Amino acid sequence: MSSSTFSNNSIAITVSDEESDELSRMRARVRRKSKKQRGLRVKNKLSQRVPRFLLKYWMVLIFLPAAGLLVFEASSIGKKPSLDLGLERDGSYTSDLKVNQTIGESNKNLDRLDPPRCLKLLPPEELQRLEIPMHDESSPVKNVLYISEKDAQHRGGNGILSQRRTEGTRFNLFTGHQTVGQRDKSFKVNETAEIHCGFYSENGGFKISDEDKLYMQTCEVVVSTCAFGGGDDLYQPIGVLDTSLQKVCFLAFWDEITLAAQELKGRTIGEDHFIGKWRIVVARDLPFMDQSLNGKIPKMLGHRLFPHAKYSIWVDSKSQVRRDPVGVLEALLWRSNSVLAISQHGARSNVYEEATAVVNKHKATPEDVEVQLTRYRQDGLPEDKRFNGKKALNEASVIVREHTPLTNLFMCLWFNEVVRFTSRDQLSFPYVLWRLKWLKDINVFPVCIRKDLVNSMGHIRKAKPLMS
Repeated sequence: MSSSTFSNNSIAITVSDEESDELSRMRARVRRKSKKQRGLRVKNKLSQRVPRFLLKYWMVLIFLPAAGLLVFEASSIGKKPSLDLGLERDGSYTSDLKVNQTIGESNKNLDRLDPPRCLKLLPPEELQRLEIPMHDESSPVKNVLYISEKDAQHRGGNGILSQRRTEGTRFNLFTGHQTVGQRDKSFKVNETAEIHCGFYSENGGFKISDEDKLYMQTCEVVVSTCAFGGGDDLYQPIGVLDTSLQKVCFLAFWDEITLAAQELKGRTIGEDHFIGKWRIVVARDLPFMDQSLNGKIPKMLGHRLFPHAKYSIWVDSKSQVRRDPVGVLEALLWRSNSVLAISQHGARSNVYEEATAVVNKHKATPEDVEVQLTRYRQDGLPEDKRFNGKKALNEASVIVREHTPLTNLFMCLWFNEVVRFTSRDQLSFPYVLWRLKWLKDINVFPVCIRKDLVNSMGHIRKAKPLMS
């Protein structure tokens, strides 16, 4: 206990320690309350000033972001890749940068050689010592004869077949005029198969120089691609061993439109007919108005173009090869004792669902797709066709195969289906596989292996149809 005494008027006040502490706490509460009140007054003032500020300067606040957005869009337009105006005026192709990837996005994949995740390749020192084998195939097909003009019952002087394109059908002097009866007969396997398989007549089109023909006859292993209508650029293969360059031919098929488009970009063919690793073969007088269908010729008829080849690897023009071809053959064919390797479709397994997607993406007309599906339903094709427990619906941007009589027959049958119906080869592959029951040594590999095989760049432009 303590006390304090004030003696002015002889009045004494006694204050205890407890009362002193209580007074201190009261003063602290008063100070906190004052600070809180001051804070509330500041907030109230801000809440009043902000609306007044917005009302006063709302036009400026709207104009500034709009101006910034306009400047950004203008700079973006300036950076977009330009088209070759000469070709555009010529009508040979149109811009289609929205189809898959823009040029800037595709360049991110260029020359990307990361280690494979799913594809199991032999070490380079083992690949260098590999020899090209020949598969000992036991099948009922020993020989394939291709129907040519001299076999046609309809040749004559009436002038109808002298037209390269016959009205109302895509069969012509390149394909031959396959009847429905001939189609059904072609699926019946015999020791010697006779079938329409392109190059029906010397007047049919797809003309190649004699020098290119001689070179193509020397190829035993081929990696091929094509770009018609100026649609895509040419991507140089990566990850290829020097020993494989001595064993493998790299062939790129162009038409005259693509040749002109590439020359405008400064990509000219050397005197040796090469650009980098690719030998460029210019095909003239293409037989179809549909450029997609013209592209099926080197894609499916490699055995016709390379008569002495034992193996081939097809790669779509939107892709860049990034694995050693001999290593790919060993991993996908020789190791599994297969004669054909193709990747599964990444999204669907049902042919009829794929047909709906084709129509929705405007890749074929509903009428043409319905004609094809009606035929397949009548023939009894199952909706969810599977092959050895795997999808039969494929994504055919990479095709690896041995050139045996049976696989050659299969590719001819497949080609005739895309000519007869639609050029969407995903629709016809399961059907042909189902009808040709003898072809069993197929490696249907998952999508992740296809991604290991190639860098997908996306199509740059969509080629316009050729004018009749």
